[in-house]
Amino acid sequence: MSRHQGGNAEDMADEFEMEDVEDDMDDESIDRERGGVESDIDDYDHSSGKGVDTTAAQARRGQDIQGIPWDSLNITRERYRQTRLEQYKNYENIPGSGDKSGKDCKNTKKGYSFYDFRKNSRSVKSSILHFQLRNLVWATSKHDVYLISQFSIMHWSSLTCKSSEVLNVSGHVAPSEVNNPCDNRHPESLLEGFTHTQVSTLAVKEKLLVVGGFQGELIFKHLDRPGVSFCTRTTYDDNAITNAIEIYDCPSGAVHFTAANNDSGVRDFDMEKFQLSKHFCFPWPVNHTSLSPNGKLLLIVGDNPECMLVDSQNGKTIVPLSGHFDYSFASSWHPDGVTFATGNQDKTCQIWDLRNLSKSVAVLQSNIGAIRSIKYTSDGRYMAVAEPADFVHVYDVKSGYENEQEIDFFGEISGISFSPDTESLFIGVWDRTYGSLLEYGRRRYYAYLDSLT
Repeated sequence: MSRHQGGNAEDMADEFEMEDVEDDMDDESIDRERGGVESDIDDYDHSSGKGVDTTAAQARRGQDIQGIPWDSLNITRERYRQTRLEQYKNYENIPGSGDKSGKDCKNTKKGYSFYDFRKNSRSVKSSILHFQLRNLVWATSKHDVYLISQFSIMHWSSLTCKSSEVLNVSGHVAPSEVNNPCDNRHPESLLEGFTHTQVSTLAVKEKLLVVGGFQGELIFKHLDRPGVSFCTRTTYDDNAITNAIEIYDCPSGAVHFTAANNDSGVRDFDMEKFQLSKHFCFPWPVNHTSLSPNGKLLLIVGDNPECMLVDSQNGKTIVPLSGHFDYSFASSWHPDGVTFATGNQDKTCQIWDLRNLSKSVAVLQSNIGAIRSIKYTSDGRYMAVAEPADFVHVYDVKSGYENEQEIDFFGEISGISFSPDTESLFIGVWDRTYGSLLEYGRRRYYAYLDSLT
């Protein structure tokens, strides 16, 4: 992963610069900070300046789902979309990787609607602190979402339409569950805590929250308890950013989490004992990991075109996976435990099958940029893939990933998350003016109701 230590994505490399389209935008000035980090229309709020939510009913009547006033602009949505497709510059660590990957991509059938638009909540402002890390939105139910907003971890309820702060890391954060001096259960807890933590990633599962930072920080909190339960710094290496976190249940019933780090390490922690249980080192920075449903295989992706399947108990490589042309930042297992997906800066998501790992079984291409996040529904029926901006693709797994819903909007994507019951899909959008949380609901077909009409 690229080593940008500033924390704020607006200060990142100029590779993101996109050609200005100001001549198409009513002669208003356009702030091209990092091309694609903010949308080019973010200065065009001709309303009172207060974000207005968009409902499904309003969208059905033709209102833009993000509330963008296209009628007030000297450019149509279609024209602006074409401009973005032509001018958005995908970040590559290996030049030309996106051109190489397009040859064997699957032709999908677009136009399907597996998830229907429900609401766009502009009062929910998600943030991105590193342009390559986009796992910052997590749903714990079809109504409850957790996300990062500047230095705050926020909870959003789509039922009450209210947000509340769960954790603020701008100041001093330290464990509030002080250990008994005779109690050895938490030997690695950093009691002095951290100050001004720059959040790079997070994970939420049920009532457990783990936050990762730019300096290798890990902060663990029980959502149903006050304060912070545990703090530790995984490494004091200069290249210490926490790239991804996965919380999982062990066969024994214990809850663990895995942290992938830019120091090339993968660390496994016991969340009950707050202890490091495993530490694996790899030849390159690890950007994301995914544990197989049976807990035996760990999928490793990072700063190398090759991905790896390793033994989750000892970290030994079982098989390398060749097929990508750049660095990978996303991975996910299908619930069947047989297939899994990897996402790469070569603008492809590749589907793999354990029964034949000589090559991927499907290559799915993005529209404008790298694959930054991949999520399967818990029933395995759908897979959602997020680009860095503007597009989330939802594939019907049952159709062999041939049938696709393309969700089209404007703005950087901070994260995507299906609810555990598969009923909701949430998309975090980062933009100065039109930043929001998009909510979609699973479309259901009830044949028995149709028979009554």
